[in-house]
Amino acid sequence: MAVVRHSQGKLVRGNVLVSNFNNSANQQGTGTTIVSVSPHGAVRLFARITAAGPARACPGGIGLTTALSILDGGWVVVGSLPTTGGDPATSKAGCLLVLDSQGRVVETFTGHGINGPWDMTAVNFGPVAVLFVTNVLNGTVAAKGAQVNRGTVLRLLVTTPREGLARPRLLHADVIGSGFAEKTDPNALVIGPTGVGLGVRGTLYVADTLGNRITAIPDALFRRGSAGTGRVVTTGRGLTGPLGLAIAPGGDIVTANSGDGNLVETTPRGVQAPVKMVTPGGGGALFGLAIAPDGSGVYFVDDSVNTLVLLH
Repeated sequence: MAVVRHSQGKLVRGNVLVSNFNNSANQQGTGTTIVSVSPHGAVRLFARITAAGPARACPGGIGLTTALSILDGGWVVVGSLPTTGGDPATSKAGCLLVLDSQGRVVETFTGHGINGPWDMTAVNFGPVAVLFVTNVLNGTVAAKGAQVNRGTVLRLLVTTPREGLARPRLLHADVIGSGFAEKTDPNALVIGPTGVGLGVRGTLYVADTLGNRITAIPDALFRRGSAGTGRVVTTGRGLTGPLGLAIAPGGDIVTANSGDGNLVETTPRGVQAPVKMVTPGGGGALFGLAIAPDGSGVYFVDDSVNTLVLLH
């Protein structure tokens, strides 16, 4: 999910965009829609994406993931890791789809290390933006459910022109994280490095789901080369397969567990606060996280009841 900071087109300030991972038949890796949810709970369709126009270039078709960011200029970027009928064995490399403020796909980024984009965060710098994208399909399908340590974090530099003047372009791509554990899974489709968030001093925090830990990649904006899996910030204890990750206004790292119904807050020094149970749905119910405007709370998706929740 992503919180809209500025109104433009169908983007309404304060609303939350949520990408749907499943289709109406609940098949994973087949979702094609993004919805906009107001703070009062009104739901509106922002985009329904088909494999037509620029989106035809996405290898394998359309299967949206939790990789979702809003860039300056009203551009929305969403990841696609498509499957046939939700079968992990049919997973394809996918792409990043760029939509305008009206929810129309205008560009597709493929290649350059994009291989199963799973989650994402972005930082805007006026005419350009930096995307940090986790990728989970580097050898996973061929391994047929066995774990491989080839998950990556990409840093992508893209242009963010004013809407109507030009389309965003991918200028450069670098691998800044590598060697993360990943595997296909019949229940979760793919398990691998998931949520990412940029903290103070340019440190990128990564939810290493299979490693059951949070790691830190230093100097993420400017570093040359890969930091591997980075420095371990915290592991185990309250963590049970962290998925979504967000950075709180004070710099703490908030993660959503895949193994239970808890959110965990961790300081950059690795100190975990007492866990907060936010859903009785338990394992597999929590995915995306986003900080509400002005740091007034945390938005999370409770998949057990198909609900977007704001926790104050």
